[in-house]
Amino acid sequence: MIILLTAAIAPSLALFSYFYLRDQFSQEPSRLLFQSFIYGAILTFPILFLQYVFNEEEVFNYTLTNYILFPSIIEEFFKWLVLLIAIFRHVDFEDPYDGILYGASVSLGFATVENILYLLEFGTDIAFIRALLPVSSHALFGVVMGYYFGKAKFSHSGVEHKWLFLALFIPLVLHILYNASLYFNDNFLAGAAPFMLFLWWFGLRKVKQAHLLSLSHYHQRNSKMS
Repeated sequence: MIILLTAAIAPSLALFSYFYLRDQFSQEPSRLLFQSFIYGAILTFPILFLQYVFNEEEVFNYTLTNYILFPSIIEEFFKWLVLLIAIFRHVDFEDPYDGILYGASVSLGFATVENILYLLEFGTDIAFIRALLPVSSHALFGVVMGYYFGKAKFSHSGVEHKWLFLALFIPLVLHILYNASLYFNDNFLAGAAPFMLFLWWFGLRKVKQAHLLSLSHYHQRNSKMS
């Protein structure tokens, strides 16, 4: 059991540590980051329950809807909702890069519990593939979502709703494309690999852009104080 939990949790810890250590502007309160992770972990259960009910009741009869659209919509919407309600207006959301951290934290909370449940059912033989694909993709969806939350919070008034919409829409599109890359290829690893390369490039680009926004925000804040 210890080996299984380690295999399930280690990828999320490694990915979060990577994004956390790239924060050059402030040390985020561990309490709020931990809470974000817990929110994401709790989300796993209602999401999986809804997916189970919809599958058992055969609400959707098409592969496109049942395995690609519905999981993408429900997972990204609930993560977006948690960030909007619990994190977006919080006083510890202090600069644009914070959105990256909170978005990744919520997503990795979800991915960690989901990973534990999968490894309990299928064993540690799939741990590497799970770390390479679902856990990494969830982390990057959270990074992208968090980037747009950062834009929404620290952009000029009047465009907040635009960035909040993109915070849901862009990760949703990425999630749909990810699911499609898995289900429309006989060799799911080969099918997902090109998209995962793109997703890493896109996610790291958002990390770099968030750094630049935070740097600009930091200078503006210091100039007002001086």
